Amino acid sequence: MDVSVLGFGAAEIGYEATSAETVADLLNSALDAGLNVIDTGECYRGSEEAIGKAVSHRRKDFYLFTKCGHPHGMESGANWSKKSILESIERSLQRLQTNQLDLVQLHSCSESELRKGEAIDALQTARERGHTRYIGYSGDSRAAHYAVECDAFDTVQTSISIADQEAIELTLPLAHKKNVGVIAKRPIANVAWKTGHRPMDSYHHEYWERLKKLNYDFLSGYDLEKTIATALRFTLSVPGVHTAIVGTSKPERWEANARLLEAGPLSQSEFQSIRHRWEEVAPRIWIGQV
Repeated sequence: MDVSVLGFGAAEIGYEATSAETVADLLNSALDAGLNVIDTGECYRGSEEAIGKAVSHRRKDFYLFTKCGHPHGMESGANWSKKSILESIERSLQRLQTNQLDLVQLHSCSESELRKGEAIDALQTARERGHTRYIGYSGDSRAAHYAVECDAFDTVQTSISIADQEAIELTLPLAHKKNVGVIAKRPIANVAWKTGHRPMDSYHHEYWERLKKLNYDFLSGYDLEKTIATALRFTLSVPGVHTAIVGTSKPERWEANARLLEAGPLSQSEFQSIRHRWEEVAPRIWIGQV
């Protein structure tokens, strides 16, 4: 797959119950602008259905990724049985209105579950049945490393940002060596610094606390778009990253993101400054965040 540098992350349109009209506007404008990756998951509360309704007629224009393992939502626990995973993939095909997915990923499956082999076998069976072209793993830290190490997956989706850099040394070098595609998730650290105070959403608290301690110089200004641009360009400057998944429910955000990337990757000095600050400050307990 020859993927665009930015991909669309569809969690927000599901969790925020974005209207069908807005989703259609959002996705079609993104595809028109050259984005060719849409990444979703069964547990994203209506996201798959919304995508199917909005752009299934343009199926040849993009690569379609989904995730499985939490058939009743992330809050209700996981089911890694072969039966459950295969049923999940069949539901995804129906909801997304397609005969075949480009990539199906195990969604935050633990290393211990991966080692059991049943979940991996389920994905391999789905591929044999023609339900997906490729299989991948979405997760972080040691589990993501093992997913690359075990030689079962074509891709790994893992957190990489100014506030989440464990994977840069732990997982990406091995992924490059084994020719595994790398999808960066949470590439702008949820813009946890956006309001200048602790975010309301607890999902963002870890990054808020980390960024307070990292105290990057470029976050001290008041130009929010400039800080977002630096953060996104950092992730896309990391060697081995093939695409970065960015979520939004605002159609105008894609034009803004395109402008942010016009300057290209960070300079080597800018990139290394962020990396050195992380190496100076980050304790070992700052592992990749799901």
